[in-house]
Amino acid sequence: MAFTYLSNYPLEEAREIFLKALDQAGLKPRVERVPTSEANGRITAEAVYARICAPHYNACAMDGIALEASLTYGASETRPVTLPENSFKWVNTGDPLPEDCDCVVMVEDVIETDQGVQLFGAATPWQNVRQIGEDIAAGDMVVPSFTEISPAALGALLAAGVLEVTVIRRPVVGIIPTGNELVAPSSNPNPGDIIEFNSTIFSGMLQDWGCEAKVYPVASDNPEAIINCLKSAIAECDLVLLNAGSSAGQKDFSIEAIQTVGSVVLHGVAIKPGKPTILGMTRKGEQVIPLIGLPGYPVSGILVLEQLIKPVLALMSGRQVEAPEFVEATVSRRLVSSLKYLEFIRARLGKVGGRIVAVPLNRGAGVVSSFVKADGIIHVPQNVEGYEAGEKVRVELLRPMKEIEQTLVITGSHDPLIDEVIDIMRRTWPDSFVASSHVGSMGGIMAVKRGEAHLGGVHLLDEASGEYNLAYIRKYIPEGGVQLVRCVQRSQGLMVVKGNPLGIKGIEDLPRLRYVNRQKGSGTRILLDYLLKQAGLNSEGIKGYEREEITHTAVAAAVAAGSADAGLGILAAARIYDLDFIPICEEEYDFLIAAESQDHPQFQRFMQILQSEELARRLEAMGGYKLDRPGEPIEL
Repeated sequence: MAFTYLSNYPLEEAREIFLKALDQAGLKPRVERVPTSEANGRITAEAVYARICAPHYNACAMDGIALEASLTYGASETRPVTLPENSFKWVNTGDPLPEDCDCVVMVEDVIETDQGVQLFGAATPWQNVRQIGEDIAAGDMVVPSFTEISPAALGALLAAGVLEVTVIRRPVVGIIPTGNELVAPSSNPNPGDIIEFNSTIFSGMLQDWGCEAKVYPVASDNPEAIINCLKSAIAECDLVLLNAGSSAGQKDFSIEAIQTVGSVVLHGVAIKPGKPTILGMTRKGEQVIPLIGLPGYPVSGILVLEQLIKPVLALMSGRQVEAPEFVEATVSRRLVSSLKYLEFIRARLGKVGGRIVAVPLNRGAGVVSSFVKADGIIHVPQNVEGYEAGEKVRVELLRPMKEIEQTLVITGSHDPLIDEVIDIMRRTWPDSFVASSHVGSMGGIMAVKRGEAHLGGVHLLDEASGEYNLAYIRKYIPEGGVQLVRCVQRSQGLMVVKGNPLGIKGIEDLPRLRYVNRQKGSGTRILLDYLLKQAGLNSEGIKGYEREEITHTAVAAAVAAGSADAGLGILAAARIYDLDFIPICEEEYDFLIAAESQDHPQFQRFMQILQSEELARRLEAMGGYKLDRPGEPIEL
C-alpha cells in the first residue's frame, strides 16, 4: 500500500489548526524573576510599577547657589541684588535642595563680591530643581506587560527602585538530529558522510527569536533510540524539534516516535519545500510541549521554522511576529510550479530600469547557499502552475528595500573574478551591494536586453569570424542601448585529475572519457561545440555531454571527486581543486552593460575596482588571467 501523509492542509489552515490545538491544550508562556540589571531584551510578564519616586528627593539640577527665590525679586541688569553669605548656600548638581530654599541659580549667573554675591536677574520658585517624582512617581507604571525591556527601561526601573522583574522565560528548544549518516562538521568528510549543520542553522534562528537552543547528540535510525531521545528532550525543554525522518522513507520514524510520546495534530502541509512536516504535542505535568518533525533538507527546515514554528514560539515568548514585507517584482525567467503546493522560491533582487527584478535561484531543498544569496522569496500560490518570464510575482523581502534599490545586478557567464571584485568593493565601501547570478553568456545578453540586469559577463565565440561577443550582441541586440567593455583574457582548457593518469591530451580524447559539461547557452558550452566540430567529433558520442553544471568550480569539483574524468573550464578553477590543466585556447571575457546603468553608483565602483591594482594582484595569484585594458569600451 502506498504511503500517504495524514493530512495536506494549506499553510494558513495548518498554522491556524496547530495554534488553536496548542491554545486549547493550555500552552502559555512560563515566567521567572530576574535581577533588573540582567533583564535587557527580556519580555515583561506583567506590568512593572515604580516602588519609589525618581528623584526621591528634591535635587539641585545645577552647580550654583540655593536660596529662596523671593530674595531675588526686582533684580535686573541695571539694578542687581546683593545677597549676604548667610542668605544662600553653595551646591553642586545632584545635591539635596537645602531646607528653606526653593530654587538654584546656576554658577554662571552668580557674581562674587566682598559683600556676598550679586545677581543680575530674578529667580523663580523651583528653578533648576528636580522635584520629587519629576521623572517617575512611586506607583507609576514604568513598563507594561509583554514589552521588551530596553537599556533605557533598565535605567528607569532601577531609578524607580525596581531591583527584580518578572519576565517570560526564554523557551528552551531541544533539537534532535537523526540519521546514521550524519557526522560532525569536518573539512575532510568521507563519501556518504553528511555534515550535520542543520542544528547550527536552527540554533541561530532560535537565538534571534529570543529562545535558548539545546542540541542533542545525533540519534540513530531506529525507533527506540529516537523515542528515548525525545523523552530526554521533553524532560528538559519547552519545545522539541526532531530533525529528519518525517517523510516516507524506510528510515523515517519521526511520526511513530511522536505518536508514542504524545499526539500528532497534523502530518503534511501543502508547501514546497517542507511538505512532510509533523506538528504534534505532549504534556509534562501541566505544561504543554509542542513536538515538531522537520524535513531533513536545510531549506525545508528553515522555511518550516519561519512559517509554522515562529508563531508558536511567539506565543511562548510573548513576542510579536512581525508581518513580512512584500514587493511586486518582474521574474527574469519562466517558473513552473506544481498545482498541489504553495511554493517558496529563493531569488536575488535588484532595481533595473525603474522596476524590481527577481532572478530565481536554485530551487533544491538541500541548497542552503541559496538562502545566503537570496534577497527575497517568491511565493507561488497553491493551484498556480507558475509564471512566464516578465510576469509580475509577489516576493517576500529578506533584505531592506533600500539596499535592494541600491544593488548592482550582474548576470551571465560565471567567473570567480566577479566574486573578487565584489569582495574588494565591500572592503572599500561597506555600503556596496551586488547581486550576481550565473545563467551563461547567452542568458546574460538576454537579461541585459530585457532590462533585467545592469551588466553581464560574456565570452561567446563566433565560429565564422573568430571574434568574441560582438556578433552575438549585434544579432540579439540590434537596437543598441548597450556597451561592451573589456575585462580579461583567460585560459580555457581541460581540467583533469592530478597526474593525468588517463593520459588525456586534448579534445580528441573526450569520446573515451566521462565528461562533465556546462549549461546550454554558456560560453564554455558554445566553445566546446566549436572545438568538437573542429575535431570532427559528434557530441552524441561523448558520455556526460548532457551532464550540466553552472559554474567552472562546480565542473572542477566533479572532476576532483572522481565522478568525471574531464571538464572544460578555466585555469583558476583547476588550481582551486589542485587539478592538472591542459590548455586549449585563450578567450576574451568581457562585460555587457546596459547604457542607462553606466551612471549607477555601484557600477562606477565596480569599474573602479575592475581597473585596480588590488584586483590585478588577486588575478595573478589565481592564475590563467591576462588583464586586457579592463573597462575600455569595445566598438560595436
